[in-house]
Amino acid sequence: MIFPSADQIILDDIFVVLPGFLKHSTAYLKMESYNPGGSIKMKTAVALLDYAEQHAGLKQSRRVIESSSGNLGVAISLICAVRGYHFTCVVDKNTLPANIKLIEAYGAEVVVINKLDANGGYLGSRLAYIQEKLAQERGLVWLNQYQSPANPAVHSARTAQSIMTQFPNLDFVFIGAGTTGTLAGCTERLHKDSPSTRIIAVDSIGSVNFGGKPSRRFIPGLGSSVTPHFLREEGIADFISVEEADTVAMCHRMAREYGLLLGGSSGTVLAALAQYENAIPPGSTVVALSPDSGDRYIDTLYSQDWVDERFPDFYTDQAVA
Repeated sequence: MIFPSADQIILDDIFVVLPGFLKHSTAYLKMESYNPGGSIKMKTAVALLDYAEQHAGLKQSRRVIESSSGNLGVAISLICAVRGYHFTCVVDKNTLPANIKLIEAYGAEVVVINKLDANGGYLGSRLAYIQEKLAQERGLVWLNQYQSPANPAVHSARTAQSIMTQFPNLDFVFIGAGTTGTLAGCTERLHKDSPSTRIIAVDSIGSVNFGGKPSRRFIPGLGSSVTPHFLREEGIADFISVEEADTVAMCHRMAREYGLLLGGSSGTVLAALAQYENAIPPGSTVVALSPDSGDRYIDTLYSQDWVDERFPDFYTDQAVA
């Protein structure tokens, strides 16, 4: 298979079965880590940049800014390198150092925000910085993953379609909620074309996405300190919020039992699936969406020092279990 350039490579049909993960049903993991940039955000990035070229004069200005917790920033920086755009990526102190290095390796500028917003997160502060830069630099284009219609649209057209193609009789799908672009796009498409599929939305405790109380979170990817523009309850069967310690435990379990080194978002989605198992009828077909791999989390989720500092009882609890 030959692609004209790196920004055109999208691998949307890789699923792996998880034997024994559910006692009475079959679970499959949709692997998005094989896309360039290493995550599902490759699709989002292509869609956002294509939309900005068509509607925001990006081909003329050639200067892009976006806020990211990491994976989207890597994907955008890759595509901007291919297309010759200058990219400023606004991240925060929770962003994985490996992602920051990758973004810079593609030639992008990285701005790290250290100031907490009113809800104890960083998103509000990242967005405030972007507004300042837009006021200062005429012609600067903000991709705005949080409100651009291109975000959910690409996941309706590609992510949901690939799931339905592989599983025409799907019973459950578990999808994480960050900006909720993936969740919104998949929900809209599945609700329309696969109405019997029950969509379970997954978030981290400490996020405000599902109306929870905001608190400090350590794992980037899912969750938000600002209510997402795309989030709608219609079409979603249930909402589950997961403790970050359970995310870490699931990531370690998947590595040691299945040989799958997964990122934090993937671990959260699978932890939700495990918690929800008793509500799943026997014989069901279940898909969990895995946004990224764990190779960039080696010094965080898979580091005993990092885990001990943030979750002091983690290894004791694991030994007892």
